[in-house]
This record gives sequence, C-alpha cells and structure tokens, in this order.
Amino acid sequence: MSDIKIGLEIHGYLATHKKLFCKCKASRHSKEKPNTFICPTCTSQPGCKPMLPNSQAIEKIVQVGLMLNCKINTKNLVWNRKHYSWPDLPKGYQDTMSGAYSKPLAYDGDFLGIKILECHLEEDPASWNPETGCIDYNRSGLPLVEIVTSPDFSSSQQVTDWLDKLVLTLSYIKALDKNAGIKADVNISHKSTNFQQRVEIKNLSSIENIKLAIDYEEKRQSPGKVERETRRFDPIKLETIKMRSKEQAADYRFIPDPDLPIIRLDKKQIEQIKKSLPETPEQKLEKLIKKYKIDKKNAEILYKNFELVEFFEKVAEKIPPAEALSWVTIELLRVLNWNKASLEQVDIKPEHFIELLELVKKNKLTELKAKSLLNDFVPNSLPPSSRLKQAETISNRPELDNRVAKVIEKNPQAAEDFLAGKKEALNFLIGEIMKSSNRRADFKTSLELLKKKLKK
Repeated sequence: MSDIKIGLEIHGYLATHKKLFCKCKASRHSKEKPNTFICPTCTSQPGCKPMLPNSQAIEKIVQVGLMLNCKINTKNLVWNRKHYSWPDLPKGYQDTMSGAYSKPLAYDGDFLGIKILECHLEEDPASWNPETGCIDYNRSGLPLVEIVTSPDFSSSQQVTDWLDKLVLTLSYIKALDKNAGIKADVNISHKSTNFQQRVEIKNLSSIENIKLAIDYEEKRQSPGKVERETRRFDPIKLETIKMRSKEQAADYRFIPDPDLPIIRLDKKQIEQIKKSLPETPEQKLEKLIKKYKIDKKNAEILYKNFELVEFFEKVAEKIPPAEALSWVTIELLRVLNWNKASLEQVDIKPEHFIELLELVKKNKLTELKAKSLLNDFVPNSLPPSSRLKQAETISNRPELDNRVAKVIEKNPQAAEDFLAGKKEALNFLIGEIMKSSNRRADFKTSLELLKKKLKK
C-alpha cells in the first residue's frame, strides 16, 4: 500500500472566442495590455447583469465529459454563487456549476483507471498582483473547466504521467487553450494520519511543479503531525508554505444565482456531440501501428499531435503510408520548426502535399526540388503543378552529360581525389551538379554519367 493518496482538481481555460457571461474577447495571455478586453459585466459594475452563458463553453464541457467517459446531466443544471473575499473577484463571488445546490454537468467518469468525480464549468477571477496591488480584468469571466478526481493516485510520477495523457486527450477535441496550460489544486493525505488529514496545495501551474510539490509534501507529512490546511508551493525554495486553514464547503456560502437561468440540455444534442468526437489518442496509436504498419517510434511522433496525425491520414489515403511517413514526420516538421509554427497556424492543404509527392513519384520533381518547394508551403500552400515549368526534373541525358562535364572541369582536384579512393569526393561532385541545376537534375542519371566520365 502506498504512503499517500492524491486527488486532483484540474483547471483549464476553455478554448472559446468569448467570455462566459459577456461578449468580451477571451484573452488568456499575460502579454496582452491589461484591462483591454473588459466591459461593465465582467468588471461587475453596479446594476450590470450577466448575459446568457456562452453556449460554446457549455458544448466544450460536454465534449470533455464524454472524452473522460462521464455521464452527462441534462436537467436542472444550477449556477451557484461561491463566495469568498479576495481582491481578484470583483463580484465577491464566483459563478460555478458546483456546490451545495448544483449538479455537475458531467460526473461518474473514468479516465485511464482514475475515477472522475465531476467535471463542471465556472468563471475565472481577475488577475491580482499582490506586489503592486494592481488588478487586470482581462481574465475576469473567462470560462474554466474543472475536473475533479477521486484520491486514486499513489505517487507523483503516476500523477504526471496521467496529466500528460489527459492534456493530450483534450487536445484531440481542442477543448483547452494549449498556450495557457493547466492549473491544479492537489489534495494529499498520508497513511501516518490514517489518510484522515487532507492538505490542499493550491494553484500549481505546471506539471513539473505538481510533481515537486507532491514529493515535498510526502516527506513533510511522513512524521504524522499534519493539520488540515491549504498550502502553496514555492518553486524557488522547493517547499510548500501554509496559506490558511482548509475551508469547508459551508465557508463558501453557496447559493443559487438568481441572475442566471437553470440550464437544460437536449439529449439529441448530446448524442450528436458524442458521434462527432474523434478517436482517442490510444485508439489513434493502435490504428497507426496496425492499419498503417508504422513502427512505434514514428507512430508516437504522429499521435502526440492531433493536427499532424489527421494530416498524415489524409495523405495516406492517396500515398502509400510507408512513402508518406518520412515526408510528414521529417520534412513537414522541418519546415514547421524552421518557421516556428504549428500545423494549425498555417494553411497547408493535404491535396497540395499529395500532389507534391505524386510529382516526385512520377519523376517530374527531384526529391531535393520537392523539399525546396515544400519550404514555400508556409504560410499558405499552392498547387506544385503551378510551378512545375520552373521546377521540373531535368532528365535529358545530353543536357545532364554537359553539366557533368562542366562540374568535373571546374573541380579537377575532387575528380582526382575520387580516383585516389576518396568516396566523399563523389558526394561533393554530385552536390555541385544538383547546385548547378537548381536541384532539378535527375539524381540517378547524373550519378551514372558522373561515374562514367570519372572512369574515363
């Protein structure tokens, strides 16, 4: 039996265009100018009432719940006011679909062996800087998902592995703003107290810090003198620090919000959402290995990026998977990395990519020239055939023979080195031929002619 039991309360920003109760842009990034995307509603000006809840946020919560194998509540979903006094909360309470009078939208799930108690929607407070006293309301009212697990974890490594897979799974439905990351409150109890004294560590903002905080807390609690309290993690000192005694549910004074309607969901809509869900990462990985006969290493490169694996599957409909693989996992990623972009940030059409590979297969383009054309697919791809006149492979033997002769004439020392047994000299010479033809010379024919002339 493990020394600790760990439960998680995971918060993530839903990838919506607008805030939860107003039409302000959903800005989740600290780089934005403070207090730019605000209105009287999200700053809680006197007399301002919330708009109807963002339907996109509710749909995404349903998607999250279904991906975590949860049951979905469709009736009498109540918004609660969760009261606490903190400078970042302009209303003095947070609107949430959790609490004493509320049913969670999604509940009783299971994700990779960990029980999901509930999955609900709530609004984010503002951002308060305790050093300056300044408050930025850009985040106030942003829609958050909160996923609550049972205390089923028994080690920090199990937690981090599970969180990595959770984030990957939710990326398949584009539920979370991936640039904003996740936060977690970690609840830990130790066997030295018979698992009766639960300590909560608040607002851990990275998976690395979650692991470090759990490891520290396990050591701290091992002597058994533990109080029920809320703590925070200091990433510099690598230790947890007491914030306050642990709140009970009654401390939040939950009451139903009279300004917000009870939510009722259509069962047919839930079924439609369920049918539209993609395969899970685990299903996708198995499919890549079994259907497309891809080795595990490359399959793992693909399945960890939803846009990339979807792109590969579209290409594999026309191009044999074995031929398409390196072009996607090596060449396409090379171009994206060079441009510091992800596939979803550019417009590379699969049909243009397919056409490029077909032109290589038909010997209309050399591989080198195709790779050069691929560089120009960012930010927007064009049909490779539109540039074929300037890029088409040179296969004419007399023309290639003439190019080979000129390269040998310009590089007599390399020719002598090859004849002296230096094989790298041949690579240099073939490289010069490709350079002189702007990468259009047919490689096989050029190599054949080069060897023939060198022997003479």
